[in-house]
Amino acid sequence: MEEIDKQNLPKHIAIIMDGNRRWAKQRGLTTKEGHKAGSKNLDKIATFCNEIGIKYLTVYAFSTENWKRTQEEVSALMFILKANLDSMLRKMDLKNIKIRVIGEKENIPKDIQVKIDKLVEKTKNNTGLVLNIAFNYGGRAEIVHACKTIAEKVKNGEINVEDINEEMLSNSIYTAGQPDPDLMIRTSKELRTSNFMPWQLTYSEFYFPDKHWPEFSEEDLIEAIKVYQHRNRRFGGRPDEVKK
Repeated sequence: MEEIDKQNLPKHIAIIMDGNRRWAKQRGLTTKEGHKAGSKNLDKIATFCNEIGIKYLTVYAFSTENWKRTQEEVSALMFILKANLDSMLRKMDLKNIKIRVIGEKENIPKDIQVKIDKLVEKTKNNTGLVLNIAFNYGGRAEIVHACKTIAEKVKNGEINVEDINEEMLSNSIYTAGQPDPDLMIRTSKELRTSNFMPWQLTYSEFYFPDKHWPEFSEEDLIEAIKVYQHRNRRFGGRPDEVKK
């Protein structure tokens, strides 16, 4: 099997963890069991990313639009999240993984927010993989938040309108200080980004495996990285010879 080039790893991988419900339905399981399996797989993939040297991993866990799902499913998701936050605190801290939760705090139940704050605080000094969990996250809302932050500075006389540029906006979004994702993976072969990191994914390489998230393995991640390493990233520049 062809090995990955450890000198050409993506610094930042973004994943839309899609297909928990379809995976469960195919196996005669409940939606709740599908989400539980998906959560377990996140632990496995995050650990593997940390082991092979990926610096940043951002996963789409719950979007602002997911509140529109049935009350039963939303309640199940909240239950699973609450249960997993405690286990993540133990596992990720032991593995030197730093957890950040990006998104809007509005609508998040108070007991879950307390657990999130504890997890972020406990792991803030870890030096391994930075795991961004996009929870109650919407990409357009993130850009609006950044614009409001900048507008407030203009209003307060801290900056002039002429000072506003791409760098300033990048420094005002949730992932400020981090490189943009090099590789975006969406499982279940859904070919859209669904309001996930629209600012950051501008020059990312996309990969759409035909596997649901609970069955996406370490080997599948390696395959995605190998595909990424054979892409010719031009960032809008002149076409060059494709890497072999």
